[in-house]
Amino acid sequence: MSKIIITEFMDEDVLPKLRESHEVIYDPNLVNQESRLGSVLRDAKGLIVRNRTNVMRPLLDKAPGLSAIGRLGVGLDNIDVELCRERGIEVYPAIGANNTAVAEYVVAALLILFRGSFHAGDRVIAGTWPRTALIGREISEKTLGLIGYGEIAREVETRVNAMGVRVIAYDPYVSKNDIHVEGAKIVGLKELLATADAVSLHLPLTSETRGLMSHERLAQMKPGAILINTSRGGIVDEGALVDALRSNRLNGAAIDVYQNEPLSVADGKRFDGIQNLILTPHIAGITEEANARISEMIVEKMNVHFKNQLQNP
Repeated sequence: MSKIIITEFMDEDVLPKLRESHEVIYDPNLVNQESRLGSVLRDAKGLIVRNRTNVMRPLLDKAPGLSAIGRLGVGLDNIDVELCRERGIEVYPAIGANNTAVAEYVVAALLILFRGSFHAGDRVIAGTWPRTALIGREISEKTLGLIGYGEIAREVETRVNAMGVRVIAYDPYVSKNDIHVEGAKIVGLKELLATADAVSLHLPLTSETRGLMSHERLAQMKPGAILINTSRGGIVDEGALVDALRSNRLNGAAIDVYQNEPLSVADGKRFDGIQNLILTPHIAGITEEANARISEMIVEKMNVHFKNQLQNP
């Protein structure tokens, strides 16, 4: 019976499927207990994490028997994938399980930011009736620029196409002649930034994408555009974004991911008072349904992994 450690929250309804064949330690607070986590990992064969558990060399060195890591999500920037490969540790992300959740978040953010009238509850209650001040814009006939054109970006495209939105995309790994590209016009990054009324990021955090949305790139965006980031915080220079919003160079933003998570009080203060801004705690990809799909997928992958090990020792 293999011992599997789960350090962050998941859909608890699927845990019995894991416990049928394995010893499972499930504690969503383990991510905050470095010493205890190192202790329980000493004889662990499996580890399941979200994005806050840093599965780097210091942690991996405490788990000499580790054979598999399940990632309750898609991004792998918190896992030393290369070191895992060297040590024969399989890494299983939940690819595709949260596509719908993220796509719906992006569409909702687009609508909220363009209309600009959904945060007026307090003023309406106070009797100010700010009707003329809240005349917003429609997204129909606007241009959405997708930076990164993978599965989630294409899910977004499908939804906004039905609303009359024109979609363009930039992805250095997608050719203009790619037979899989059926909708979006593939353009260069500079053209996308200058043309798009809204830009949505759909990229992994790598050495190539870190700091991609810098002062320079934000300045290249169409005046009055909005930015949506549901990918990784390190891709956007948060200080540069704050400057662009406060100067009204950009008309709004929806930020779900941050360079340092959880966002500290000090880092959060830089956003204080900015209008037409949505800040959420890395939740775009987590709905009740997505959490269930992600958890089910990872439990299945872990069960198959260890079953194969037993059959092929």
